[in-house]
Amino acid sequence: MPAQTIDNQILHSLPLLEMDQKKSLLSVIRSFLKNKETTPTRLTIEEYNKELEEAEARMDAGHFTTLEDAMKQAESW
Repeated sequence: MPAQTIDNQILHSLPLLEMDQKKSLLSVIRSFLKNKETTPTRLTIEEYNKELEEAEARMDAGHFTTLEDAMKQAESW
């Protein structure tokens, strides 16, 4: 179903709702918008490759945690 058709159906349905229903619907809409704001966007291939290169550079510079160190840290949780 096209987006414009859905938009029109929503607009035509709103006057038919009771005030409590409208408030409930508004709450749902706000929660969708809040989730949309906090959902990370997908990376482009270039951005992904750049992150990989940066991570490899950190590892080459010795900035990493060994498995043994990670296991020791986990024991203290």
